[in-house]
Amino acid sequence: MADVNVLDILVPEPGAFYIMDRGYIDFGRLYAMHLAGAFFVIRAKKNTRYKRRYSHKADKTGGVRCDQTIVLDGTNSHDDYPKTLRRIKYYDKKIGKTFNFLTNNFTAPAQNIADLYRYRQQVELFFKWIKQHLRIKSFFGTTQNAVKTQLWIAISVYVLIAIIKKRLDLPTDLYTILQVLSLTLFEKIPLDQLLVNAVSEGNHPVINNQLNLFDY
Repeated sequence: MADVNVLDILVPEPGAFYIMDRGYIDFGRLYAMHLAGAFFVIRAKKNTRYKRRYSHKADKTGGVRCDQTIVLDGTNSHDDYPKTLRRIKYYDKKIGKTFNFLTNNFTAPAQNIADLYRYRQQVELFFKWIKQHLRIKSFFGTTQNAVKTQLWIAISVYVLIAIIKKRLDLPTDLYTILQVLSLTLFEKIPLDQLLVNAVSEGNHPVINNQLNLFDY
């Protein structure tokens, strides 16, 4: 669950973009970010009340459906955020879902604003994969530097596997590649030969120097 209080800890950097889900909507905090010179892109809630000031020309060849300048019209939201906002309605064809974005940036193309949120989702998927497949069961050190070092090692493993997958054009998923490599750590086999053969066989490579208990 989103903890909107984290915005009180954040020190906005002027010119930077902060991409957030609708769970972080707090117009008072967002206005403070605006005053600090930072930009935000956030999903609007269904009950967000507003009035349209202007409708801008939108390139609808992509997923953008409308690009508007609005002002909040809620009981408290207008007081919390008295300036105008930009509302972009976007339809994602891949997942068949419509999004309503609010931002204080009026210069970037509407498609770019939508793409920023899409990139945020990719980052979420990245950390979800890290959490599921690169579990750190125990730490060799518990100091702040030691914990950060071990987390960076886990992330580096993910990046290296992703690079291998792309360069060898492997159709299999990253987790399968990780399993194959974990079973062949001490095998002197070129990566391209090892992984391509393993994927084509549809299973993990057989370690030839292991004894077979049932070999008569």
